[in-house]
Parts: sequence; structure tokens; C-alpha cells
Amino acid sequence: METNAVHNSGNSNTSLARSGVDIVGSGAGVDRRHHERLLILDSRALDRECLAKALIYHDLRMEVTALGTIEEWRRQKDLHPSLSAILLNLGGRKASDPNVANEISRLAAEFKSVPVVILADTDELKQIMKALECGARGYIPTTVGVDVCVEAINLAIAGGIFIPASSLLAMRHLIDSTNHEVRPLAGMFTTRQVEVVQALRRGKANKIIAYELKLRESTVKVHIRNIMKKLKATNRTEVAYKLNDLFPGDV
Repeated sequence: METNAVHNSGNSNTSLARSGVDIVGSGAGVDRRHHERLLILDSRALDRECLAKALIYHDLRMEVTALGTIEEWRRQKDLHPSLSAILLNLGGRKASDPNVANEISRLAAEFKSVPVVILADTDELKQIMKALECGARGYIPTTVGVDVCVEAINLAIAGGIFIPASSLLAMRHLIDSTNHEVRPLAGMFTTRQVEVVQALRRGKANKIIAYELKLRESTVKVHIRNIMKKLKATNRTEVAYKLNDLFPGDV
């Protein structure tokens, strides 16, 4: 397959044909970053070519190689300088999908010294956390502008991790909500009893509680008896009722 490459130098553009790889060059008259290279991975040819040119236009200041798969890069890596960062465009795919998670993990493991940054259509906190858990060094939602994308890539290369501000606020709200629920429970019950209490409030049976907490069922029953004593309750239903009355809200 033959594709076009655009090399920017001053005000002139020169088209070069190279087999199997799309390259957008930053030009020789830039700072020390000109020898660095970003690899964009996106199965959609038009999307990856447009993104590569947009990043260069917005002063990314490094060479950009845009390919459909990492296998293409492996076949041609000897022709190019080492990578500074990898930008994996998931599009509408989600990091929580097992295949996608495996793809991110394999990239992060193979390119240990090269930050892998995710670009995706969703900014759900769950997806961001999953991507970071798989080894990504940044998560860029497509709701941000190209300038932010450039800064996120540079941050990853510098050793940082980019997370959208909206997601940080959502994380803080989640932590605050969790702490608000746990503190009053912890003041009345032991750590293990708190775990049993939360399970009881969700209506879980003793066998399920024992399995999830890795306890014997008899041990769970002992915890429940102690919880009942503290609440002065006579059965599980009364325990759940009193707990919901004392500590309203979801768990």
C-alpha cells in the first residue's frame, strides 16, 4: 500500500510517497523536539491522517507516524527513529472491553519506556480508571481541543499523567460521598462489621457475604449477631431498616 507523507519546512510543502506508513514531519527548523516521534494508532485512515496533521499544525513539534495497527509499526520500525509516545485512538470503543483492555496492556508492557496515551470518545470515569489500570499514561476525551491534546502528549513524555478536569471533579465527588458514608459506620462498627453491614443493606444472603468477604458462613453469622446487638435489633430485616434510618443514602 502506498500512502502520502507531508513534510513541512518553512512555507513549502513537499509530498513524499512511502510504503505502508503515513508520516507528517515537523520540519528541520524547530527546536530540539524535532527528532522525537509520536506514533498514532487508529484503524481509520482518514481519522489518523487528519489527527496527525492537526497535531503538527498546533505545534506538536515532533515527527508523527500514523498507522492502523502496532503490527505495521513492528514491520517498519527499523526505518524510523525510536518513539517518544504512542497515541492510541479508541474512538467509540471502551477501555472496559476485555479486548481493548488487553490491547492497552500489551502496548504498555511492550513499550515500557514509551508513554501510551489514550484518545477516546467517552470521558466516563470508569473508562479512564480502567485505561490507567492497564498502563496508560494519560486519557484524552475527544471533547477537548487539539491544543489540550498536544499538552497532554507533552505531559506524558515529561513523565506526567493527563486526566481531564471534569473526571477529577467526578472522582473527588465520589471520594467525598464514600467518606461521608463510611465515617459514621466506622464509628459504630469494626472494619469487618462495616463490610457486613454494607452487604446487609444490599440484601445479600449470608452465603454470598461469606463468599465475597472470604469468610466462613458461621463467622458471618457471628458478625450479624454482634451488629444486631449494637442496633438492638431482633432480625435481619430490622437491622436493614435501622441502618437505612441511621445512615440514609446508597452504598
